[in-house]
Amino acid sequence: MRWDNLGDGPSALFGADVVSRTVDTPEFRGITFHEVRARSIVNRVPGASRMPFEWTVNPYRGCSHACVYCFARKTHGYLDLDTGQDFDSQIVVKVNAPELLRRELAGRRWRGDHIAMGTNVDCYQRAEGRYRLMPGIITALRDYANPFSILTKGTLVLRDLALLQQAAEVTDVGISVSVGFLDRELWRTVEPGTPAPERRLDVVRTLTAHGIPCGVLMAPVIPFLGDAPDQLRATVRAIAEAGAGSVTPLVLHLRPGAREWFLAWLERHHPHLVGRYRTMYGDGAYAPTWYQRQITRQVHEFAAEYGIGPSRPGAARRLPPADPAPGPAGAPADDRPGSPPEPTQLTLM
Repeated sequence: MRWDNLGDGPSALFGADVVSRTVDTPEFRGITFHEVRARSIVNRVPGASRMPFEWTVNPYRGCSHACVYCFARKTHGYLDLDTGQDFDSQIVVKVNAPELLRRELAGRRWRGDHIAMGTNVDCYQRAEGRYRLMPGIITALRDYANPFSILTKGTLVLRDLALLQQAAEVTDVGISVSVGFLDRELWRTVEPGTPAPERRLDVVRTLTAHGIPCGVLMAPVIPFLGDAPDQLRATVRAIAEAGAGSVTPLVLHLRPGAREWFLAWLERHHPHLVGRYRTMYGDGAYAPTWYQRQITRQVHEFAAEYGIGPSRPGAARRLPPADPAPGPAGAPADDRPGSPPEPTQLTLM
C-alpha cells in the first residue's frame, strides 16, 4: 500500500471511518476499493473555472476506465497514490454519498443550483455495479427536484433509466455520453476499461427513445490518431444516427499527471508521433488555439450536415420538497478540511 508512509495508514488521510478491502473476483481482479465515509459530497467549482455549472458530486475517486489521457489522474497524487496504475486500480468509494447528498440538499442555505456529475471521474465506472451509489443519488435529486446533469462513458447508466425518467418529470435532467472516435484499435489501447464506442452510442439511442434528451461530448479528439476529416465525419455521422441532440468536440489536453502517462503510452504504441506531440503541446497542456478552432469548425460543419448542433447548458430550476428533513446549514467545498480541491472539467479526460 502507498499509505504506509502516512503513519497510521488510510485513516491518517481520510479519518477514522475508513475500511480498505481488496476484492479478488473475476470481475474486479486487481482492483482495490477504499471505502470512506465522506464529510461532504456537494463540491463547489473553483471560481476561476469557465464551466457552465458551479456544483459537482463525485462519489468516486480513481477510475477503472483507465483512459490514459484522463486529466483527473493528478488527483490521486493528493492521496499519496501514483497517477498511473494506482489511478486505474485504487478506487476510493464514498459509500455514504446518497445519504450525505440528501442531507445537504435539505440544508437551509442550499438554493437548488444545478449539480453536475461525471466531471471528475465517471460515476458509472465498473465500481458502480458493485456499490450502486447512483440510484440513491438520483433519487435524492428527484425528491428535491434539483436539476442535474451526468457525463459518462458507462452503459450502466441505463440501469437507472426509470429513475432518470422520474427525475425529468420534476426538474431539468441532462445526459451526455463521451464518444471521441470510432476506431476500435485506438479504443482498445487508449480507453481499455470503457465500453466500446458503439455501445456508448447505443446508450444515446436508448435514452433518446425513452424521452431523455442526450448529447455527445466528442472527446477527446486525439491529434494525428483521430482527427482526420474522414474520421471526424464518420464519428459525427454515427452520433447523429444514434439520435443525439447535440455534439460538442473537445481536443485532447494533457495536464500534469495525465501528460506523463499519455506520453509513455504514445512511446509504446506510436513512437513516431512523440516528436510531433512535443512540438504541438510544448510545455503546455493544450493544443494550439488554431488547431482547436479547426477541429471545432470541422465538427460543427459535419454536425450541421447531419442535422445536430453544439451542446447548450441546461437551465436550472428547483421545486421545493414536500417535507424537507433537517440538514446542515450548508455544503462544505470538499471532503476533508484543508484537502486539495478536486479539479472540475466538463470532460472525462
